[in-house]
Amino acid sequence: MNQKSLPQVTAPAHHFTVQLSATRRGARLARLLAERQLDEWGRYFEGAPHVVAELASNAVLHGRVRGRDFRLTLRLHEDGTLRIEVTDARGDRIPRIPDPGTECTESGRGLLIVAAYAARWGVDEPSANCKTVWAELVPDRVGQ
Repeated sequence: MNQKSLPQVTAPAHHFTVQLSATRRGARLARLLAERQLDEWGRYFEGAPHVVAELASNAVLHGRVRGRDFRLTLRLHEDGTLRIEVTDARGDRIPRIPDPGTECTESGRGLLIVAAYAARWGVDEPSANCKTVWAELVPDRVGQ
């Protein structure tokens, strides 16, 4: 019997998650808590506060459903990759970066900040009509 080699899935070395109110105060708190948590882990990612601030702000501005919160999750993997996830209640509103060369609009410009700091980013659409916007920051892109 031949056994196929399965990819190794590694659990994050550190994990932090918190649910916050979908308000401007909740978005500010997300950034502050992320900074504090990374400090506790002894890790510094230059772009992390900016990415968290943008994703949390988007959750409040574009992903808010009355009476529903948003969730911030940080996962620091053993290889040094930091995965930032923000889950909101609007699975029907998928973020997109505006096309280059188009006139500046009020929507999508903040994702340019996320794209500038992140090695990669994307959107997962879990069940229950919500979405998770995530970004991964890697050590060689963050001046550690």
